Amino acid sequence: MKTYLVTGGAGFIGANFVHYMLNKYSDIKIINLDKLTYAGNLENLKDVKTNYNYTFACGDICDKELVEKLFEGNDIDYVVNFAAESHVDRSIKEPEIFVKTNVLGTVNILNVAKNSWEIKGGFKEGKKFMQVSTDEVYGSLGDTGFFLETTPIDPHSPYSASKTGADLMVKAYYDTYKMPVNITRCSNNYGPYQFPEKLIPLLINNCLNHKNLPVYGDGMNIRDWLYVEDHCKAINMVINGGRLGEVYNVGGHNERTNMQIVKTVINYINENVDKEVTEKLIRYVEDRLGHDKRYGIDPSKIKEELGWYPETTFEVGIKKTIRWNLDNKEWMDNITSGEYQNYYDNMYQNK
Repeated sequence: MKTYLVTGGAGFIGANFVHYMLNKYSDIKIINLDKLTYAGNLENLKDVKTNYNYTFACGDICDKELVEKLFEGNDIDYVVNFAAESHVDRSIKEPEIFVKTNVLGTVNILNVAKNSWEIKGGFKEGKKFMQVSTDEVYGSLGDTGFFLETTPIDPHSPYSASKTGADLMVKAYYDTYKMPVNITRCSNNYGPYQFPEKLIPLLINNCLNHKNLPVYGDGMNIRDWLYVEDHCKAINMVINGGRLGEVYNVGGHNERTNMQIVKTVINYINENVDKEVTEKLIRYVEDRLGHDKRYGIDPSKIKEELGWYPETTFEVGIKKTIRWNLDNKEWMDNITSGEYQNYYDNMYQNK
């Protein structure tokens, strides 16, 4: 029975990965280490909390003693590192928090895993450290072209710089120690359990509550959208088949402007839920500092080497995502109370 240490497993992508793996395999064990910050929510995992193959550990990836205890008490085969501060706006206001978690936390887990897995002449068979990263480390694209794994790293925000730092440390552990690692860099994820500081769930929640829909700048910034279950499948394939030390880009081939996303959500809710939801709710706000113009990923490498491809078109995925949020409004109401609501009101609604 293989054992996975999934860090940040109570967050959006991490929780979806836990669900995906436990649904796919009956002979694995998952240990979920999560600090349960504002974006980590055990309600995301209530369906698996009684699963014999699942264990939750509350704690910080920067806590060396805790991480060492998890390795000492379990024969961990794979580390899948989702744990990260991930919201660009927050990183602009509090960059030091992002450096601590995303860089120093990653180094802490790398060190503990290295010390646990290292043997004379190399590393134990069947071990791997998976760093789940982002296309934002590459910076911004012009009107044409796509990010390749060979694209020079050029981060523009404190968030993307901190993820870049973590990626480079993971790469250094491979180059220096030959530690078994892989890095995946994905485009913008969407789907169930996404915290509503991110664009799509923010729009859905605001539409349902007749709140303003904040749009940065002119709304023409472009992102490549990837349905989260497709991303989870890609991570699993890299764990099992990725060449050691390699980076794999994971993209959806679903480029849309932010304004296209806004109008898609408005139209669906207007046609299926509430006729009062219209484009009158759109409010243009001051553009984000250092706002990258366009992201687009070429996933040819993972397709050619591992046979992965994005199965969910945006037209299908966005409807599934909106419907999930409509069917789980209590979940949304619970997580948008308290600290987050105060932060959100200050950031968007008062502009």
